Amino acid sequence: MNQRPVMPEDLVHYRWISQPVVSPNGQVAYVEQTIDQDKNEYNTQIRGISLDGDKDIALSDGTKDSSPAWSPDGTQLTFIRSVDGGKGLWVLDPGKKDPVMLISPARKILNYIWSPNGQYIAFTSKVQPDDQQKKADAQQESAPVLRGKVFERTTPKAEGAGWWDGQYSHLFVYEIGSGEITQVTSGLWNISAPAWSPDSQYLSFISKQVEDEELDADLLYFTDVYSIRLGESDLFKVTDSSLAVSQFSYSPDGQQLILIASDREYGSGSHNSLYAVPVHRGEPRIIAPQLDMQIGNAALGDMKSAGASPSPISDVHYPERGVYVLGTHNGNVDVYRIQEDGACQMVTGASEKDVYQYTLTPDGTSLVIAALTAEQPGELYRVDINSGEMFRLTRRNDEFMAELAVNVPVRVEFTSSDGWPLQGWLATPAIRDTNGKLPLILQIHGGPHAMYTGTYSHEMQTLVAQGYAVLWINPRGSMGYGQEFARACRGDFAGGDYRDLMEAVDYALATYDFLDASRLGVAGGSYGGVMTNWIVAHTHRFKAAVTQRCISNWLSMYGTSDIGISYVEGVIGGNPAENAEFLWSRSPLAHAHHIETPLLIMHGEQDYRTPIAQAEELYTTLKRYGKKTKLIRYPGSNHSLLKSGKPSLRIDSFEQVNAWFNQYLGMEEGEQ
Repeated sequence: MNQRPVMPEDLVHYRWISQPVVSPNGQVAYVEQTIDQDKNEYNTQIRGISLDGDKDIALSDGTKDSSPAWSPDGTQLTFIRSVDGGKGLWVLDPGKKDPVMLISPARKILNYIWSPNGQYIAFTSKVQPDDQQKKADAQQESAPVLRGKVFERTTPKAEGAGWWDGQYSHLFVYEIGSGEITQVTSGLWNISAPAWSPDSQYLSFISKQVEDEELDADLLYFTDVYSIRLGESDLFKVTDSSLAVSQFSYSPDGQQLILIASDREYGSGSHNSLYAVPVHRGEPRIIAPQLDMQIGNAALGDMKSAGASPSPISDVHYPERGVYVLGTHNGNVDVYRIQEDGACQMVTGASEKDVYQYTLTPDGTSLVIAALTAEQPGELYRVDINSGEMFRLTRRNDEFMAELAVNVPVRVEFTSSDGWPLQGWLATPAIRDTNGKLPLILQIHGGPHAMYTGTYSHEMQTLVAQGYAVLWINPRGSMGYGQEFARACRGDFAGGDYRDLMEAVDYALATYDFLDASRLGVAGGSYGGVMTNWIVAHTHRFKAAVTQRCISNWLSMYGTSDIGISYVEGVIGGNPAENAEFLWSRSPLAHAHHIETPLLIMHGEQDYRTPIAQAEELYTTLKRYGKKTKLIRYPGSNHSLLKSGKPSLRIDSFEQVNAWFNQYLGMEEGEQ
């Protein structure tokens, strides 16, 4: 059949697949996200499919359902449903048509987990400290008075959440038989990621609790695991504050906690590693110390609708097999099996993929993964544990994708001038005039400690479909190529990372004779945005540029970003009080008057990671010096606009980028 190029508005037709969970009898429940064009919002529904790929059916009847979980005996399926701004817990019982509410949406559940014995559900929810709640109750009894918001925290705001509301997330337990809810933890600290011990007697969770009042919790980057016995009130600390623990699980025998954690030696550029610690406290012991790989998924992309899976996962039937984790390595994300002796084996094969979620079947013979491939948006696959053979389960995007001419990229590999092996991808239009040369656009990822893959991206596909060759690489500082590579950009912004990007363009032009060196573009977001700004301020080889959610001024970034202190001090290497001259010299704003490349600036108005003032400062300076530029502000949008922003705004952003490059690159030199 005739296929057509991918267009920005095609975003509304994708189905985003995530959150697979498998029942004891082999029924897979998962979440499908779609776009409601009329309401300009996302819908989510729970669906089910068998392990052989049959009977893919809707299980829930709502449009805001997520986080499915089977009861331990597999007879009930629970899920979170969003209603009127709240989030409650519903259950589907066999033989009943309609789900039943277990926990009211007023509880605003963050996450939850069944106890192994099936008698309890632990969940987290935000609450006000007792003294603050009394003040709030008193104010409600009297006429409301408009007052200023008072903050004393060092970092009183967070990307995606906004300004701190004074609440803390705490642990609750719901008893299945009685419906009684008991608050388990309280205090001026947060908890997350609750997990039950195998015997259902203990609850463990991640928390940062600073006992020394002289220390500032917002400037400390460790997190610990704490535990509490069911029915008791005293917590005990399991780990020793030497690590930033991001995920953990119990070993099958209940004697150890297996941690995914970082020692933060290189700040945000430090690898996550695998550790074990006795359940009743002790010093964490690293598993596989020789493994030079980022544990977890550090891949960036615009086609993933949910966060990380519970991890690590152990096989209760075959504990000797070790634990299953995601690993970011060499441009892919796969599932790896790591054993107690440090042996590490890839389970999901060597093809181009980004596995963003995974779970183990109850019999331990297979994994069910949610993965992007080079040709396809995310779908579910069953993977044989022993052979690595992949069997496609869902085909929710097949009918729509059959209409599209997908531009599958080729890998690009070369060595930098100072000896680093570099890797990237080049995509060219599947439908194009074979006689003419192609303009080349360099795309730069954010982070910097993240990784591009060669898997399906709507952003990349729409740009290539306009008739451009698009090049994206992982410069030094990226994850996926070892710890030394990941830390190599820290304290060297616009040094080796800048050279890697420029040498990538040089290599592509020298290798592929169908590329037009006279029509080059550059674009990037976040760290990719600040690199774009730096590039066009230091070379005039690019004829058009697009900078999104960017940074232009490290001095102002320090005090206005939710991660300003750690980022500027850790990645760039200084602070305004002691290193103002250095930070200004590394700020693109200091060199903006040299920019000759037409620059499109795009930014979300509610971005707390790289606040919109970064865009405004750059735009104002460029206009003052008479440069070609345009500023586009996206209302109600944060740093994740291109991944999860309002559908109409995401489409508009793709259209604006295409139009900008078409204006300056779409014609042969001299015809503009």
